[in-house]
Amino acid sequence: MKVNGKKYTSIWIEEDNRVFIIDQRWLPHEFKIVELKTINDFAVSIKDMWVRGAPLIGVTAAFGFAKSMQYDSSDRSLEETKTKLLSTRPTAVNLHWAVKIMYELLINADQDNRAEIALGKAKDILKRDIQSNNQIGKNGYEIIKNIINKKNNDKINILTHCNAGWLATVDWGTATSPIYYAKEKGANIHVFVDETRPRNQGAQLTTWELSHNDISHDLIVDNAGGHLMQHNEIDLVLVGSDRTSSNGDVCNKIGTYLKALSAYDNDIPFYVALPSSTIDWNIKDGVKNIPIEERDPSEVNYVQGRDISNNIIKVDIAPERTKSRNPAFDVTPSRLVSGLITEHGIFDANYASLQNLKKLSYGNT
Repeated sequence: MKVNGKKYTSIWIEEDNRVFIIDQRWLPHEFKIVELKTINDFAVSIKDMWVRGAPLIGVTAAFGFAKSMQYDSSDRSLEETKTKLLSTRPTAVNLHWAVKIMYELLINADQDNRAEIALGKAKDILKRDIQSNNQIGKNGYEIIKNIINKKNNDKINILTHCNAGWLATVDWGTATSPIYYAKEKGANIHVFVDETRPRNQGAQLTTWELSHNDISHDLIVDNAGGHLMQHNEIDLVLVGSDRTSSNGDVCNKIGTYLKALSAYDNDIPFYVALPSSTIDWNIKDGVKNIPIEERDPSEVNYVQGRDISNNIIKVDIAPERTKSRNPAFDVTPSRLVSGLITEHGIFDANYASLQNLKKLSYGNT
């Protein structure tokens, strides 16, 4: 996608094999590009959310293996790399997916060839992420087109939560990919963007990327979505996923469940856009069994922004010594999900339908 008219991806590798990312901690106020040089850089970038979004986390982890093998291709280094990366973000299944692929590929490879093999596979995972998300856009566009036709080509209003945009993937995004594709097709689209407390990824990231790609949008507080649905101002809810269970339960940023309940109560379609790599085939009950990351409570007590002197600062918004809870995700039961938009098509959110998806994606690594 574009930043100030120039094409960027969220992570990329130069011809000399140096890896760069957009450091998302400073958006929208500052656009910073950072080189990741060591395995510790890659682990910290994931854990401290320099990069975020399940697909991007997976790609970043793959390049973490490549960089680690470049410096030390021993079995000990391989094991340490695996352990370090897996300790960063417990909920995003793409992390586990990428680590599994890289580790199993490298553990049986000759040590002298591990660096080259790891780099080649990381590049392949990056390329496939772009292709998958582009196809998600094409598949999801069919839903948008059907709604537009029912409205006689009138404007379509889409609500999204958190940032499932190109900043959460290598390019295109998951939930935003159908929006970008529909925009290219000339659709009249307006997006309502939840601010997404406590880290405000909607306010800071989704609005930033929509602005740079000329998508009409309004920023709203997290609790406004239900009100807008009651008054017929929302036609479609479109979100991403950090992990989806094999029965169709969807784990996404905290607050997603409430959006799904509101959509269900107001008969508004609620779709989830995700690559098949985000499905955890080993979990059959997402509500009970998907691990939910508990982040630092201070994220709830403070907000980051720019002051009148143009300095980026954190501001305390709660009384001193106030205790906080900070679950980063919640799980939306499959019964509230209208469908799952994947690179292989649109599937019902149930075990039987997803078994058909598994046949298309299984072993596609």
